[in-house]
Parts: sequence; C-alpha cells; structure tokens
Amino acid sequence: MPFAKAHKLKKYPFVRLLAALVAGIILQWYLQLQVIVLLISAATCIIILILFFFFPFEKRFSFRWLQGLFILLLFALSGSVITYTNDIRHKTGWVDNYYKPGDSIIITLEEPLTEKNNSYKALASVNAITQSGGWKNTAGKILVYFKKDSLPPELGYGSKLLLHKLLQPITNSGNPGAFDYNRYCLFQDITAQVFLKENDYMVLPGENTNWLWQKLFAIRNSTIKTLQQYIPGEKEQGVAEALLIGYRDDLDKELVQAYSNTGVVHIIAISGLHLGMIYTLMLAVFSYFKRLRFIKWIQPIIILLVLWTFTMIAGAVPSILRSAVMFTFIVFGEMAGRKTNIYNTLAASAFCLLVLNPFMLWDVGFLLSYAAVASIAMFMKPVKNWFYIKNKWLDKIWSLTSVTIAAQIFTIPIVVFYFHQFPNFFLVTNFIAVPLSGLILYGEILLLIISFIGGLAKFIGLILGFLITAMNVFIEYINSLSFAVWNNLQITVLQTWMLYGCIAAACIWLMQKSPKAFVISLSFLTCFTALIIKDLLQRNNQQKLIVYNVPKQTAIDILQGSSYQFTGDSILLQDGFLRNFHLKPSRTLYHVTPNVNTAVIDNNIIQINHTSILLLNNNFQLQPTENKIPVDIIIISGNPKIYISQLQQAFTFKQLIFDSSNPLWKTGLWKKDCDSLHLRFHSVAQQGAFVMDL
Repeated sequence: MPFAKAHKLKKYPFVRLLAALVAGIILQWYLQLQVIVLLISAATCIIILILFFFFPFEKRFSFRWLQGLFILLLFALSGSVITYTNDIRHKTGWVDNYYKPGDSIIITLEEPLTEKNNSYKALASVNAITQSGGWKNTAGKILVYFKKDSLPPELGYGSKLLLHKLLQPITNSGNPGAFDYNRYCLFQDITAQVFLKENDYMVLPGENTNWLWQKLFAIRNSTIKTLQQYIPGEKEQGVAEALLIGYRDDLDKELVQAYSNTGVVHIIAISGLHLGMIYTLMLAVFSYFKRLRFIKWIQPIIILLVLWTFTMIAGAVPSILRSAVMFTFIVFGEMAGRKTNIYNTLAASAFCLLVLNPFMLWDVGFLLSYAAVASIAMFMKPVKNWFYIKNKWLDKIWSLTSVTIAAQIFTIPIVVFYFHQFPNFFLVTNFIAVPLSGLILYGEILLLIISFIGGLAKFIGLILGFLITAMNVFIEYINSLSFAVWNNLQITVLQTWMLYGCIAAACIWLMQKSPKAFVISLSFLTCFTALIIKDLLQRNNQQKLIVYNVPKQTAIDILQGSSYQFTGDSILLQDGFLRNFHLKPSRTLYHVTPNVNTAVIDNNIIQINHTSILLLNNNFQLQPTENKIPVDIIIISGNPKIYISQLQQAFTFKQLIFDSSNPLWKTGLWKKDCDSLHLRFHSVAQQGAFVMDL
C-alpha cells in the first residue's frame, strides 16, 4: 500500500513542489528570515543532494525518501528567497531608504488617470530623488491623486512629473476586521501616496512609455468608447466594460453588492470564466477547419495569441493572468499530443505564477480560482452521477448545475473566511447569469468586430443593452429576496482549516465508503463546533467602545454582549456602501446585531457600568461650572470651537478621542495642547480606530 501511494504521488510532481514552495513563501513572510540564512541553508541542501550521488545504489534506494525530503526543502527555501527578493523593502534602490521630508522626486505615471469623486488617481513609479545636490535613482511606486480643478490636459500614461509635495505613508483605517490595505499595496510595491494641487508639481518634457502598454491602453480606451457609444444605459455600460475587459471604474456600487450577495460577482470581476468562454469559442471556430493539415500547428499559436492579447488588454490582473498561464499549459500539453492531468496542470500554473509573484498567495481571487477548478475536477462527475437523466436537454441542464455545485465544495470555506457571507441562491443565479453573461460576452466581441458598420453596431448594442438590463434586473430581484444571503459569518484561520478537514474527509467517506474517513470528518466537525461555541461564549461577555475611522464622518459603536448601539452621522445609516465598507467588518468580527437599548445617552453622556463617555460635537455648549464634571472618555467630533484648556477646567477625564470628522489641522492644534498639558489623547484619523474594553 505505501508503494501504491508513492506511485500515485509520482503522477503529480508539481503538486508536491507547489506545496513546498508555498510553505517557503509563508515561512518567509511571517518570520522575515535574513537572506544570508536562506542562502546558506539552500547551499547546504545542494551539497547534501550532491553527496547522495556518491552513495552506493542500494543506499541511495534505501534513503530515497530522505533525498526527496531535501529536494522539497530546497524548493521551500527557494520560495523564501523569492519572497525576500520580491519584497520592495529589501531592494537597495527602494525610495523609502533615501526619502526625507522636503526632498523633490521625479515620477512617471504608469497608467491613464482614473476619475474619482473629487480627484483623479494614477499609479506612478518613483524614478529619482534629490540627494546631496544631485539625483539618486530609486525604485518603488506611489499612488498619486490630482485635484480636479488643477489638472493639466496633457497628463496621462508616461507623463513625467517633478514633485515638491510631502509623501504620505499608506495606512490602514485600524477599524476592527477591516481590509489590510497597507499590505495589499505593499504586495504591489506601493508604499506611499501623495495628494497634489496645481503648485505641488511640474510637468517635465518628454514621456517615459512602453510601446506595448501604450498600445494596449489605446485599445482599452477604444473598446470602452465603442461600448459606451452603442450600448445604452450607464449601468449597462459599466457591466459591459467589466465583463469584457475588467474595467470596473464605471460600475454601480449597489449593483456590485447585489452581484456579490447572489454569488455571481465573478461575472463582473474578470476571471478564468471569461477566458474559458473565449477558449471555447476559439475551439468551436477551429473545429470547422479540422481537415486542413496545417491547422493543428496554427491553432495553438492563434489561440494563445488571442488569449494573451485579451489578458494584456484586461490589464494582466492576477485573476486573468493565472487563467492565461493555466490555459497555456493545457494548450501546450495538447500540442505535444499528451493528455494533460488537470491537478498537475493546476499545480504547474500556480507554481509558475508564485515564482513570478509570491504575493499572489494572499490574493483571494487566486485562492478561489484554484479551489473552484480543483473542486470541479474532483467532484463534478460524482455530483452528476447523483441522477441519471435520459432526456438530452435536461441532462445538459443537470450537467451545468452539477458544475456549479461541485465548484462550491472547496470554495465555501474561503468565501466564508474572507467575505463573511454565503449566497443561498447561488445555484439559481449561476444557472441563469453564467450562460447569459457568455452570450453577452460573445455579443460584445461581435460588436467590436462590426463597430465600423454604424447601423448594425447600433442594433447589436441595443440587443446587448436589453440582455444586460435583464441580467441586472434578475440579480437585483434575487438580492431583494429575504434570506438571499447568509450574513455575518465569522471564522478564524484555524476554524477554516478545520472546516476543510471536515469537508475533505466527508467527501472521501461518501465517494469511497470509508468508515475511517467518516470518523475523521466527525472529529474535525467536533473541533470546529467547539471553537465556534467558545467564540460565542466570549461574545456574550464582551463590552467595547469603538470609535471608527471613517473619513470626515463620526461613527461610534457601543458593544454589549451580542448587541451594539450606533451613534454618528446619518449618512452611514443611509449609504449601504459606506456602512458595509467601514462598519460591517467590525460588527461581523464581534458577532453583534443592532439594539437601540444597549446604552442610554443623557445630556451627551453615555454611562455603561462604571464608564462614562462624553460626546462633544459642534452643537455642544460648554457651560461654566463651579465643580468639574467627572467623565472617563471625551470624544470630540464635528470640529467644535473649543480649547483643550477649557475642557480641562470643566471636566476631569482620563483620555481625549479626536474622531475623523475633525480636520487634521485642528486635530494637530489640539494634540499640541494635550502634549503641553500632559493629557492622554488618540487621533482616530492618524492612529486608526479607537477600541477599548469597557
């Protein structure tokens, strides 16, 4: 039996190598080992592997497991070295190693400007920085925001700028459970941001462009203009742009939330689904030319050319790049006349992508894509075999349904861990939306091909607009149904692995009728349940004050047990996007639901147990008193006209909190006063959300 298992593992060499590489990447990121340690360890492994060749054949055979172990260890160390070298902080030319406040820098815009509500945004590379009267070449990227009313018309991809403005570090909001934006930017070599007005920069002569990217940006802009010209409706245009080339800046935020809640966000988040549709279309086209001898040589070249061109036009984002790599492996395998092993192909493509960029391992789209494909490959046939259907068309419908069910098996833990929700109607929405989106995608490609024929293009655009409207209406209707989404799910990393163990063992039990697998699955489920119960018990005893970091807004939650009371600006109650982005992650993390009777506010003072909190805003009138009023916490919001010395004369308090609704210049003045008076303070906008146990 052990020999049989080893023989099976030999069919999947890249699976083993991928596991070792992933282990090395994770080890390096969390332990931050020195490169000299990694290189010495790798050199030791290589020496030991060389020494194996001098052993007698019998000895080598007996210790082949040890040789394999050192090979895997070498790949793990390689993963650590790759992670170290890809970390911008370890590069000698990194701009942060030299930049000092007051320095001037030269940057190049790496993409066309994107319009935001109050500014234009672009990614820029830092080329040089002033140092000792000269210029020092540097590496790294920054986010640049231009004020709308001061933007020169000639700015665009490749523009070179001389900046005189102080760079600001990219920081997280500090809100509990919030997305780690700082790490996300770091993985893309972005470590700073700057907000520019008219006098903060100067446009330098010449451009620094790459002809390929320039051409691709031009194609993307032309594609967007064509779609906007012929497809009616702003919502429909936004969906069309996202579906075809992954351009999401014109998408309606509420519509995106509806797609996410119903489990079909992958339709508008360009991914392997779109590339698979194009691959299928290309195979169908070439099937008409099978008899031509030279087709078998031309077909893979044209297919790969089309797939990679589409990938580049879509911005080569990780979600589609990994699919392009996977399809490349499949095409080359078929070209060589060998039947590809899907698990080995998946592992090989993931291996190549992680060697290129190890930080893709933290990309949720990367995890979901590979989990979904592996899940389909493993479970589609067993699920399809649940029912035997004679009718041809009903069988095709069930085949599509079985693919959707199979894809969910390995993706459920990831969805719950990252998004804290589960779309209960995913079968219905995928069954309708996926084929419909495929039809729309093919229609958009046809529209681009015949765009020079105005009348026909307009007719195709009207049909596409109708189809997209129908899809949007369907998705929004499903989203409006009660229990459309199971919200506020929260599991830890350990609980996620327990859930995976339970699912994997249960699948083995069902497919192989193994009693041992059933016991293992039950054990994982027991551990998972025990951890959930532990979290619930802790939740029932929690009491917290949270002052959220929401730009220019006041947002405060008082948590007691499983309930919270919100105090703050009404826009956070009305705007679902702001609420979901800033407040929902925290409430999901602590498993709380709204309860207006959590705390009582009397004369702007909240009293909870033995803690008193004063809410001081621009409507608060400071009345003269003979005796100081004792409070524990004072939260200042709305930019009131007060002095810290006045507060000290009227109140005795332990700490001041300046929330994000106060302007930074005013907060700076208050902080200086606090320092001079030796008072404790916390600036939410600069230090992140304030969280305190009550």
